[in-house]
Amino acid sequence: QVQPVESGGGLVQAGGSLRLSCAASGSNFGGYSVGWFRQAPGKDREFGAAIRFSGTSTVYSDSLKGRFTISRDNAKKTVYLQMNNLKPEDTAVYYCAASDKYYSSNDYYALEETYAYWGQGTQVTVSS
Repeated sequence: QVQPVESGGGLVQAGGSLRLSCAASGSNFGGYSVGWFRQAPGKDREFGAAIRFSGTSTVYSDSLKGRFTISRDNAKKTVYLQMNNLKPEDTAVYYCAASDKYYSSNDYYALEETYAYWGQGTQVTVSS
């Protein structure tokens, strides 16, 4: 069992960058796949990016692809979300979630129900 904790959020101008971190307590973090989701004001939570437990496979939503990069350092029990060229529409609470489920298809890692362990979220605000 792991407990994800997000950090790194803040206020940034459009075009700027932030790096979010998801640190996980508990053992065997390397056995968990991790996803980033976000929830903008007044909207449902949506999938952003995910990385398999091995770190060799990643998947992105169309809205993040090309601007955001997910990576992990299992020795540090941390997953990162590097966010570049931020836009006002990226303003949201960003959540990190962990899953010990294995699926052959990356599509399942875009689903909230795949993840049993969730962090409290970190606010990202992008000003225009």
